[in-house]
This record gives sequence, structure tokens and C-alpha cells, in this order.
Amino acid sequence: MTERKSLGEELAAADDEPVARATSPSLATLWQRRIGRRDVLAGFGKAALLASVSPAILSLAACGDSYAPDDIFGFEEVPRGVDETHHIAADHNADVLIRWGDPVLPNAPPFDIANQSAAAQLRQFGYNNDYIGFVPLPLGSNSSDRGLLCIHHEYTNDNLMHAGMTAEDPRENFTREIVEISMAAHGGTIVEVARGKDGKWLVVRDSEYNRRITPLTTDMTISGPAAGHPRLQTGEDPTGHNVIGTINNCAGGITPWGTWLMSEENFNFYFIGEPADEMEAANHARMGFPAGRAYPWGLYHKRFDLSVEPKEPNRYGWVVEVDPLDPFSTPVKRTALGRFKHEGCENAATKDGRLVIYMGDDQQFEYLYKFITAGKVDSDDRAASASLLDEGTLYVARFEEDGSGKWMPLVHGKNGLDAANGFASQADVLIETRRAADLVGATPLDRPEDVEPNPATGKIYVALTNSKERRQDQVDGVNPRAANLWGQIVEMEPGDGDHGSENFTWTLIVKCGEPRFPAIGAAWHPDIGENGWFTCPDNMAVDPKGRLWVATDQGSGWDASSGSADGLYALATVGEKRGLARRIFRAPIGAEVCGPCFTPDGTTLFLAVQHPGADGTKNYKGFERDSTFEDPATRWPDFEPGMPPRPSLLVITAKNGGPVGA
Repeated sequence: MTERKSLGEELAAADDEPVARATSPSLATLWQRRIGRRDVLAGFGKAALLASVSPAILSLAACGDSYAPDDIFGFEEVPRGVDETHHIAADHNADVLIRWGDPVLPNAPPFDIANQSAAAQLRQFGYNNDYIGFVPLPLGSNSSDRGLLCIHHEYTNDNLMHAGMTAEDPRENFTREIVEISMAAHGGTIVEVARGKDGKWLVVRDSEYNRRITPLTTDMTISGPAAGHPRLQTGEDPTGHNVIGTINNCAGGITPWGTWLMSEENFNFYFIGEPADEMEAANHARMGFPAGRAYPWGLYHKRFDLSVEPKEPNRYGWVVEVDPLDPFSTPVKRTALGRFKHEGCENAATKDGRLVIYMGDDQQFEYLYKFITAGKVDSDDRAASASLLDEGTLYVARFEEDGSGKWMPLVHGKNGLDAANGFASQADVLIETRRAADLVGATPLDRPEDVEPNPATGKIYVALTNSKERRQDQVDGVNPRAANLWGQIVEMEPGDGDHGSENFTWTLIVKCGEPRFPAIGAAWHPDIGENGWFTCPDNMAVDPKGRLWVATDQGSGWDASSGSADGLYALATVGEKRGLARRIFRAPIGAEVCGPCFTPDGTTLFLAVQHPGADGTKNYKGFERDSTFEDPATRWPDFEPGMPPRPSLLVITAKNGGPVGA
């Protein structure tokens, strides 16, 4: 019998379950066709593997790069392993900045694990901190000593938050109070932070900017082509222009005018019941409804009950724009950017001054997108950008076998996106973005997560975390990545060096996994060390020197994927060391590493550690059981009796005061 996962593990593994539909060939298939049988010689040990495979990958796009950053390996590497605490390179510090339950608003009560309430949680730091964005203060400066942190709270592990949550079906334990604590712990947090004279960072507790955004109380508006559409109209909001809150926010972005883009990912897990509207059945199915043991919010808040509000899911799965400089502003869901399981909203500029936002759809065999604004960014007039994200063109990527690619516009009336295929307007295209992408022949990818443009090189990096469900008949060649537990990173270059181009070229910079075993098919720089290789790339960041940093998320399968805890790695992308990685940080058992974010001067790295003690604890030797509130696999970071593990933000700095990793 297959062992049933906890609700938290099911949510964490939601991206691993593809939604069935007709698609184009997978990127892995295209790559195998492209390199053909050159990997045949890679079957006899590490040297042969790297000699035959790596050049095929590493030489592409490596030549001709004029940009060559300083040596990325100026730190003492953290060894492989797994235990109850975190580990940082010996020449660096990692200090806890803020934890789940810590006060955020000036009137917030101290955290009391035995007396939690929704009212308190609305004023305290939320759970499972993911994306981190840094907005320097004052706005427009390159200040690296003071700024606003914009932080996502993706989901809750309620069995680690509350006593007695050990039943197989967690809905047996949820009360209204627990549901509303969960809702209050979702969403996002804005906190002002400042570096003191001693070099230590602190939260500014009485800051006017500090704010909590939640699906329990935060009013939002809906804008763009789908705003007011009948498919977004509900009993609670017959106008289709207003919605309460945002859920399951993963990687995000900060715009050039200083607003925060919150991406909505696995929103299907928050709805119960059967939809009463048959017209939306196919739409819901394409988004992964029903979602198994959903959060039982709908028992107490009927907008999350499909039998009552069948159109409510259409009001989630968007990108939300928030102004962190105005704590009284109303967040806006920007429908022009499409509706899917968003991951990442990082941006770049076209040559003519328009904004491009790159986005992944984080589920197996889903797609890569970009949105280009119709208008240009006016750096001298912040107000002029207030509605910039409401008009533009949404594109989806198609990868060709010869290493080229094309961005295909998702525009009503083009490429079959018309009434004959069920799209009566652009609003329908955006509400059903996944189906529109299916029809235009986009390339399904192996869980596209974070997407990071590199301003130093003009290239774009896409983290493809894994493809566990890919079958043998879906790949070609002698280096199969069927049942791929390891993932890979794609490097893209826009046509003519312009992010506005509809053409691009692509290559793989690394194929992740243990390089010693040829059957895995990993590909790294030949000098990759025992502690440098990684699996399941997720969030990424480019530091001020243009160096790429990769955070990993292996989920509960860490034991099979690498045998080591998740971490943060520096990865060389240009020059002789291209494809060489090195680990600077290792997470505690059951946690993933998220949201790496640098200050403008590169001397501070903010890093999120979420769901410590949650994932894969049965594979943790010496513990080998489910982690619960009463019996957690770790009590990180407090290590106090009775205190469960607490998702936290860390501040990483070099002991010599210089740039992180230098």
C-alpha cells in the first residue's frame, strides 16, 4: 500500500503531479534529440561522463562572453549532510532576523505558542516565508543599510503549528480558530529593516511601512482585461472587481518603480466541494481541481466552497501588485499577466524601454511565460507606472530542437484562440492561460520555477526542478532522464540581445544530480566537487557582480535525490568555470531554502528557510517517523522545549565585512 502523505507533504508535492492534456514535446526530449548519441561514451565513470557530456552543454553559449565576474569561490564550502540545524560557510555569519510569530505591527503581541489566535497572527510574521524582495530606502537610492523586505508566506504546516493535529485527515482537527490562524499566517509581510553600527540587521518594529497582507482580511481589486468578467463574478462580489486576499504565494519580483509582485501558485488546494457550475468544470480540471485533502477553509468561509461559489477559483492564480511604500494602498490583481500557478515575476527592460516580466508555471509539464508591457517605464514619474501592467502582451515559450526558440503571443483571435475553441474574448484567454498555451503548441517543461534575468549578461536562467512522472517513452537517446529526480537549469539568450524579441536561443548550463553515476546523466564542470553538485534547483538570484546563486527544494524526496539537506549554491555561468557550483549554506532537516536576496552592495544576503522539520523526516536516520507539533524532527531555530520549528529569515554576511561569497 502506498503510504499517505501529510497535508503539508501533499501540498509540497503538488507540483509533481502533471495535469493530463495534449502537449508539444518536452524540453528534455528536445535536448536528447539535439545532442543525439554523443552521450553513449558517458557510461564509464566520472571522468568519461564529464569528458563526453559536459562539453556538449558547457561550450554552448560559453564562448564570446565578454563578461567575466570575479572568482565565485571565495568562501569555505559547507559539506554534505543532514541534521537538525543550519550550516553556513565558516567565513560567513548567518543570523536569524525574524521568525514565524514574531511581532510585525507596532501593536502586535509577543508570540505565545500556547495561546495563538487569528487576531494575533494578523499582526505577527506569517508562516513558511518564501520569496524575499528588498526595496532600498529612500526609494530610488542604492542604500544597503536600510530598506523594506517584502516576503511571501506560501502555506502552513498546521500539524507543526498546533498540538493534537495528528489524525490522518487534518479536517478532523481544524476548528474555525485554526482555519483563521492558518489564513492569517498566509499572504505576505512588509517590514522595514536597518543595519546598525555593529553591522547587525534588525526589524524596525515601529516603522510606518510594516504591514501584513492575508487572505483573511486584505481587500484587493482586480484590474486588466479580465476584470469584471462574468466568470469572476460571485455572490460575494457580483461586480467581479473585488476579492479578499491572496494565497500560496511563491517566488515574486520587485518592479523598477518599487512595487512588489506577489505570485499565486497552488491555489487549488484551498477549495472544497464539487463545483455547481458545469461550464467551469474543464477549466477547474486543467488547474488541478479537485486537489485531494484540501485546506478546509470552505467549512467556515463559503467563498472557498465550490458548491457555493464555483467561480471563486477564477479570482486566484494571478499576479498581485502591492505598493510597499503606502501601507494603506489596495493591492491589485493584474489579470493581463495570465492565470496559472505562478512562480517568479522577475523583470528586465526591452531596448525601447518597455518592461518584460518572466514567469514559470510550477507544475510538471507546464510552461514558461513572459509579459511585455504596451507602455514604457517612466523612471521620473512613479505614478505613470500605476497601471502599466494592465496593458501588454502575454507570451508562452516554444523550444526548438536546434537550440532556437520562439515566444508565441497569447492573443485572442490568433493561433486558434477564438470562439471556435471556447475563447470568446481576451479575458477567456487569460482566465484559461494553460489551455491557451496548450493550443498554440508551447513546450511543456520539467516544473519551471524561478526565472532570473541577468542584467550583467542579458541572459535568462530558468530553474527546472524535476520531472518525476516523465516516462521512458518521453525521452530519447542514451542519457535518459525518465523519472528525473534531479532537474536542470536552462540558459536563454533573447534574439538580438533584446528582451522584447519574439525569438531566443537556449542551452542547458547544468543537468543536476550526482556526477559519479553515469546512469543519472548529470552534467557539470569537470572540477565539480563532492559538496558542490546539487539537485532540484528552485529559487535563484543574481548578485550585484552578476553571479548566479541557486537555492534547492528536494521536498520529501531528498534522500533519493541527493541524500543531503537542501542548500544555497554559487554557480558559475561564464568563463572557464562555467558549470561549476559550490555550497555556501545547508538547511536543517525537512526545510527548503527560498528567496535569496542581496542588498545593492552585495554585502548582505537575506535568505528564507521554510517548513523546517516537515519534509521527508521518515528518511532522517535516528528519527524515522512523522514530524508533529509534539514530536518534531527539529526545534530549529529556537531549540527550546515545547517550541516547534519556526520558518525564519536569515541574514548572511561575510565575517570580513565584504561581499557575500567573495
